[in-house]
Amino acid sequence: MRRLSARRSATTWLGRTALTREVFWFVVIGVVSTVAQAMLYWVLRQWSPPILANFISLLVVTVLNTEANRRLTFRGSRVRVLQAHLTAGGLFVLAYLVTSGAVLLFRHYRPTASPAAETVVLAPSFALVTVVRFTVLRMVVFGRRHQ
Repeated sequence: MRRLSARRSATTWLGRTALTREVFWFVVIGVVSTVAQAMLYWVLRQWSPPILANFISLLVVTVLNTEANRRLTFRGSRVRVLQAHLTAGGLFVLAYLVTSGAVLLFRHYRPTASPAAETVVLAPSFALVTVVRFTVLRMVVFGRRHQ
């Protein structure tokens, strides 16, 4: 009985440790990605419309973000590189719709807003999508590693 109890405690502890590590790396990568996406958007926004600047910045950051999460957050996963990126593509569509919607709605109410002001609106919407992204990546994309 004690062995079974000790084994369950160790498994629970290891599970929590893995989750803590995953959350830590996901937060680090998420913060870096949010800053990178905001900066890239702001730079691109100097000569392109909001929708295009958002698309390009989000695409670049999503590819890098997915690879960083594959290597650091969900290391040990048996998911192949291409499979991880293709599956994360659906999350890209969601992120693009949410972030573009936020910027377009902001521009509707503030048509003369600067690209810097748009970036201030874009960053929290990207961060919100990041929380959904972690959940989906952990449960669907990289969750198969324990099988």
